[in-house]
Amino acid sequence: MSQAEDTRAADAVVIANPREDLFFTGVAAAVLVVFLYFNALNVADEYARAGKAVALWEPMVWEGSSGLFFLGISPFVTALTRRFWPARGPWGRKIAVHALAAVAVSLAHVLTIGAARWGVYRVVGGYYDPLGPLGDWPYEFRKDVLVYATIVGVYVVWRTLRARAQPTGAAAAEVLEVRDGARRHFVALAEVVWVEAAGNYVELHRGGAGLLHRASLSEMHRRLQADGFVRIHRSRLVRREAVAAVESKPTGDFLVRLRDGRELAGSRRYRRPLLAD
Repeated sequence: MSQAEDTRAADAVVIANPREDLFFTGVAAAVLVVFLYFNALNVADEYARAGKAVALWEPMVWEGSSGLFFLGISPFVTALTRRFWPARGPWGRKIAVHALAAVAVSLAHVLTIGAARWGVYRVVGGYYDPLGPLGDWPYEFRKDVLVYATIVGVYVVWRTLRARAQPTGAAAAEVLEVRDGARRHFVALAEVVWVEAAGNYVELHRGGAGLLHRASLSEMHRRLQADGFVRIHRSRLVRREAVAAVESKPTGDFLVRLRDGRELAGSRRYRRPLLAD
């Protein structure tokens, strides 16, 4: 696989237990509730000072609709952040993706809060222009970009700190997020026996059928070598502890027999790393 393909495929990040993301969302929600409550009080006070007093429920609805939207969209933002991890280069493509995502999130935000506020006002017998926030989009966009960048930045810092807190080589605690169309699989790295290149993807082999993951073999090697994976071929990695025997061939190539009985072809170029202690 070429270096360019390696670069394009190196965006995704290995994450720890996916449940930790639920914890992240829960903490963010708690902080958001407190922030929005006091922000609503400040908005009500500003209107009162300007001689345009409003009932407290109105700024509560204004702030709450925005807060609920960003809380609901945060799993999408964090998933995109994992897919296009901004903490490592190359950054050009990643900046472009996140910039487009910020624009899309902002447009969805103004349309969603307009509809939500219109619905609440209608229930209480009032009226709110559902397209009002869209008319103020340049103003809302500046705030939305800041919120989007904050979610991405805090998530990256949090994930980085969590990764540093884990013992080196703790593959059993690591899970690889693998996308299959609209579905997501969380594969425990401790279950992976060997990995094989498949174009712009790699195929992760466990006990049963393989599972395709968009990454390069070189990238997977860098991630997994600390956990006992060794390269036996330009297109193949294997977990060293899963190897039962190595059979040499007259050409210098070799055959790797796994403990489950499967056999993998190895190239003589990679013989020494496999047999090294």
